Amino acid sequence: MGDATLTFGDDHFDTEVLQSETPVLVDFWASWCGPCLAIAPIIDEIAGEQQGSLKVGKLDVDANGGTAMRYNVFSIPTLILFKDGQEVERIVGGMPKERMMAKLRPHLPAVG
Repeated sequence: MGDATLTFGDDHFDTEVLQSETPVLVDFWASWCGPCLAIAPIIDEIAGEQQGSLKVGKLDVDANGGTAMRYNVFSIPTLILFKDGQEVERIVGGMPKERMMAKLRPHLPAVG
């Protein structure tokens, strides 16, 4: 996991994600999930490149099943973008970074 990528859990999800003033991308994943591991470097890249305009973190569905169930995450990897405490975008499955960013960019603060 890259330095900019956070770790989320059931205990602090509301304060770290839903109450964040910055949009938050949550990667719902598991250590045994091949596609989850395949997109991990992309998630780390996005976290590093978007620092300041986007918080990025991972939530292990095996250890934090309550939050996964709360957001109806039945397939992993699932990426959910939260803004102002609400889900604004959901990406299920892996995809190239460019396609991911095309889905996320409209919800991020304008840069420059």
